[in-house]
Amino acid sequence: MNILIINGPNLNLLGKREKSVYGENSFESYLEFLRNKYSEHQLVYFQSNIEGELINTLHQYGFGDTDGIVLNAGAYTHTSIAISDAIRAINVPVIEVHISNIHAREAYRHTSMIAAACKGSIAGFGMDSYRLAIEALISNK
Repeated sequence: MNILIINGPNLNLLGKREKSVYGENSFESYLEFLRNKYSEHQLVYFQSNIEGELINTLHQYGFGDTDGIVLNAGAYTHTSIAISDAIRAINVPVIEVHISNIHAREAYRHTSMIAAACKGSIAGFGMDSYRLAIEALISNK
């Protein structure tokens, strides 16, 4: 399978920001683990702090150029109807992920604008949320 992992705003700072919430490791180090674990699959990674670039990437890969997408939209999860519309427009399944449990945090984080457009949501398992999303895509292909 070809799987695209998309990280949104501020996730380029994993391992540096709010370590008590997001942990000590960079995403790049975890991505290396994922690529080793799923070596029979192709994992492509994209990160941007810019909403339009996230949407363009969903459009670019969402019509069969990949088999599934793992999306951590960061704070755009709670605000972006545009990302939700982009997910609804494409043909491949999208799994929403969050490192922290968004329902155990501030009230404004409890609502996801993208969840209803996604095949499923995984939150609160740290970086392992990404692995669980990949497993879901593989087992539901």
